[in-house]
Amino acid sequence: MPPEIKRYKITEPWLNTHCSLGEGPYWESSTNTVRFVDIIKKRLHFVPLSGSLDSLKTHQLDYSIGTTANIEGNDDELIVGGQLGYGIFTRSTGDLRWIQKFWNDEERKQDGHAKGYTKEGRMRANDGAIDKKGRYWVGTMNDPTLVDITDEGVLFRLDADLSILRVKEGVSIPNGTSWTSGNDQMYFTDSPTKTITLQPFDHETGKPEWEKAKVFFTCPVEGGVPDGHCQDAEGCFWIACFGTGRVYRVNVEGEIIAEIELPTRCVTCPALCGTELVITSASEEDPEKFPWSKEYGGAVFKIDVGVKGVPLNKFKMSVKA
Repeated sequence: MPPEIKRYKITEPWLNTHCSLGEGPYWESSTNTVRFVDIIKKRLHFVPLSGSLDSLKTHQLDYSIGTTANIEGNDDELIVGGQLGYGIFTRSTGDLRWIQKFWNDEERKQDGHAKGYTKEGRMRANDGAIDKKGRYWVGTMNDPTLVDITDEGVLFRLDADLSILRVKEGVSIPNGTSWTSGNDQMYFTDSPTKTITLQPFDHETGKPEWEKAKVFFTCPVEGGVPDGHCQDAEGCFWIACFGTGRVYRVNVEGEIIAEIELPTRCVTCPALCGTELVITSASEEDPEKFPWSKEYGGAVFKIDVGVKGVPLNKFKMSVKA
């Protein structure tokens, strides 16, 4: 028998931010603050978990960022996965500087494709996560606001010495990434496949065995795809399914055990902030077909789900950036 599904419903947003592409919610537990990004509008937002739109602090950046993470032993700076590579954002000044670029010299040259954009010019970061050893994994993808290409994405890994490695090429829309509690398997989402896969992972070398991947979760709604996810303290997953207006709680067997209904379709990523689940979203892509989804597209939502998240790993940097 399939497990009984607990159902939640959110009818209005916490923050009606009108993001074009809200992503990357992150709970800063030491200050009880939530940060998140708007990839398309090139913004980084901070807000107290108990706050409102009036207490939202926004940094307008020159480049988009898709993912952020904390740095071990460094409270003033964040490490980010951004448009050109890995960067450092300084809280006190609002400055963003690059410490390791994604693309090599050849990829910065014209290659005869994509409306004249170089590979560097037509790509952006989308999502990321840090493993138990403090390595920062960031997935890149073709920027759909610029080109129609969909298969040039690369999953990168930044190590403590700031060396960069291409872990997987030929991905389309890399999204939610995480690891099992034993760090011997890795979950990875390439959204157009409609699945999250689980593959063996060598914790010491940081190498997944892609050829042994198995499907862990498939989006149950036609036209929907898994986007970002987070893990909770009971070993379950909260998975945002873009295009469905749903976030699902899934057990370790990949079975749905809870469902959150939201008032907009394009939900992107959840993050557990204490016991409150914060969920970002994007603006409605087809407002004529889905008029009900337009008003709160790009808003941020939250709901108390009664379970805390797994503590997030911090980037471990062994050299000065």
